[in-house]
Amino acid sequence: MELMNKKIAIAIDGPAAAGKSTVAKIVAAKLSYIYIDTGAMYRAITLKALEKLVDVHDESALEELLKSTDIQLIQKADGQRVYLDEHDVTMDIRSKEVTNNVSYVSQHPKVRGEMVARQQKLAERRGVVMDGRDIGTKVIPDAEVKIFLVASVKERAKRRHEENLSKGFSSDLEELKKEIEKRDLIDSKREASPLVKAEDAIEIDTTSLTIEEVADCILREVNKFNQ
Repeated sequence: MELMNKKIAIAIDGPAAAGKSTVAKIVAAKLSYIYIDTGAMYRAITLKALEKLVDVHDESALEELLKSTDIQLIQKADGQRVYLDEHDVTMDIRSKEVTNNVSYVSQHPKVRGEMVARQQKLAERRGVVMDGRDIGTKVIPDAEVKIFLVASVKERAKRRHEENLSKGFSSDLEELKKEIEKRDLIDSKREASPLVKAEDAIEIDTTSLTIEEVADCILREVNKFNQ
């Protein structure tokens, strides 16, 4: 597939376990772009809050915690590594405890405001693929290509289950279905940057597609932009 030369910003949004991060990494690699996992940033501050016993429902306390928190996304040969106050927490932020609390942390307007500002700085130079819940609507609303991924709850739970097992985590498929449904509700109902498809985003249902097929769909949209 012929790929474009002009550097642009690609926003990939969608609900939990829709395949955003996996697809975004492939697209970024094919284009030699920088991949920015915004979800990892929220997971990092959630991890710190849990470690410091900060109430995930206390917006002011979380805002103060974030002010003194350094979160870095570093590209390494084996993929993106997440550093929290100079410590590699790439695996730690994927724990069940963090997964079950990250929606509470990310729903606070002041927390999202600070995170969006940090993410916008990362996207300034273009040549980026960024995935999350509000990339096309809040973080880079002027992104040249916007994608919104969807998939059935059953399929998303199956993917997350397989991902957990591959990483050596314990996993319960039925429990995951309930957690994903709960996460969807929190993400879509929150006041600050609710999960919503941008008007100019292209929706792709990934339920019956392979990751490679989804990546190819996105790359075709990228090529269209340069024609």
